[in-house]
Amino acid sequence: MGRETPMDREAADRIADAAERDPDSPTATSGFDERADAAADRNEDDPNDDC
Repeated sequence: MGRETPMDREAADRIADAAERDPDSPTATSGFDERADAAADRNEDDPNDDC
């Protein structure tokens, strides 16, 4: 399996924008946009982040 890339704010915003454009899409109806936003929040606060 490949290396995991943590969710960042830019990616979460793109996912949220896509869900807004098409509220009936699988992304919007599954709640993935909300989970992506929460993950980006967690990753921004990660003290182990090398950036």
